[in-house]
Amino acid sequence: MKKIILASFTFFICSMYGTRTPEYKVDQVFTNRWSSRVFSKEPVLTEELMCLFEAARWAPSSYNSQPWKFVWARNGSNEFTKMFNCLVPFNQDWVKQAPLLVTIISKDTFDHNNEFSRTHSFDTGAAWANFALQASLNGMVAHGMSGFDYDKIKKELSIPNGYTVEAMVAVGKQGKQKDLPSKMKSMEKPSGRKPVSDFVFESTFGK
Repeated sequence: MKKIILASFTFFICSMYGTRTPEYKVDQVFTNRWSSRVFSKEPVLTEELMCLFEAARWAPSSYNSQPWKFVWARNGSNEFTKMFNCLVPFNQDWVKQAPLLVTIISKDTFDHNNEFSRTHSFDTGAAWANFALQASLNGMVAHGMSGFDYDKIKKELSIPNGYTVEAMVAVGKQGKQKDLPSKMKSMEKPSGRKPVSDFVFESTFGK
């Protein structure tokens, strides 16, 4: 019981104050990455963006199928507007400052036999993690989102059947908190995480 109370208290404190102190020794690349909502007006060079896609390229996948696909657009382009208009209003309030929008898509089937890949989303999530970590290493923001109309963006981007829209990502250089809408300023801090004991079990689930 004491262990449960301590774990719950730790989670509460982390959630409140955004503590980023790991329980076990890990590289700082993991704790330094977080999802900021504020972007600088500094442009992102194509080469800088391609570096993030290069990191995504090396993610592991079932049968090395690499099911991930990315569609990206620069702020000010018609393609950016199409993606932007699919976002919920809350996300539009801060994404309008982002230099780039990326839509992440996965192929539902394997290339080698056209059979359904149970892990297509899982594998694409690994590619996204690589993308996000490389962005953080490069001093950039990569904020993933699920707050958008999935059906609408599939039509806007002409995504065929057999592919799943997974998420959207706002990408850019780190900006200043003062440039955020007032209602979001208190949210602009790294979040905490559940303790390891909340999601890791030996031998039997939940124990």
